[in-house]
Amino acid sequence: MIQIKTIDEIILIKKSAILASKTLGMLAKEIKPGVNTLYLDKLSENFIKDHGGVPAFLGLYNFPNTICTSPNYQIVHGVPTKKLLSDGDILSVDCGVYMNGFYGEHAYTFEVGSVSKEMKRFLSCAKKSLYIGIEKCKFGNKIGDIGYSIQSFVEKNGYSVVRDLVGHGIGKKMHEEPQIPNFGKKGEGIKLEEGFVLSIEPMVNFGVPDVVFHKDGWTITTLDKKNSSHYEHNVAIVDGNPCLLSTFHYIYKELNIKSLEEDPFNNDKIQNI
Repeated sequence: MIQIKTIDEIILIKKSAILASKTLGMLAKEIKPGVNTLYLDKLSENFIKDHGGVPAFLGLYNFPNTICTSPNYQIVHGVPTKKLLSDGDILSVDCGVYMNGFYGEHAYTFEVGSVSKEMKRFLSCAKKSLYIGIEKCKFGNKIGDIGYSIQSFVEKNGYSVVRDLVGHGIGKKMHEEPQIPNFGKKGEGIKLEEGFVLSIEPMVNFGVPDVVFHKDGWTITTLDKKNSSHYEHNVAIVDGNPCLLSTFHYIYKELNIKSLEEDPFNNDKIQNI
């Protein structure tokens, strides 16, 4: 059953999502060649706890860490390790926070040192597909409209979307209904309603969409071992339109990136959190 959220509940979800966003912002200046992801994980655990939150991933489904760190051709759910990051790597970091009875979640794929122009184009396309999907999170649209818009844009640019993993609802549980595939057909699926809160999270592969599930129960990689990226926002439908609950603002501040990409998705009712 899909849980419709009130404005008060959406505000609480946003508080969790914003702490996840702040955590990724804190990590932005730490992600560099020669750093290992276990170090990033410990920083994240301490930061979340110091700011009044609970690391939502730690122990969830028996996951052993606070953040998921997925370098290069790992897609999602990567377990932090002592392996050092190298110049030219990319690193997807997924972070979850639990506060006030509600979950928030956020993901970004970082450049490690200097990456190639080819990889910059790939990451730009993947991130743009996130906002293209968010644009479709409007009252009266269908879930298929979100997936279709993401898939069409990604494939038009020569990349592929993962079919085996999807976005989802979020609230009192980390994973709620409905599922949100990053592929689909226009006009198909559940109708989007006021008060839906969704995790929109394109997982985009440089090569083929096929994946490999590893025996550790967590690691998921691309079949062709070409790179993969993952971006995620929490989005509520408020006054019929998509409203961002998470933000890349803290990442961009650390990396000195100027962007207006989030401006269309703000709502005065929950703006000042």
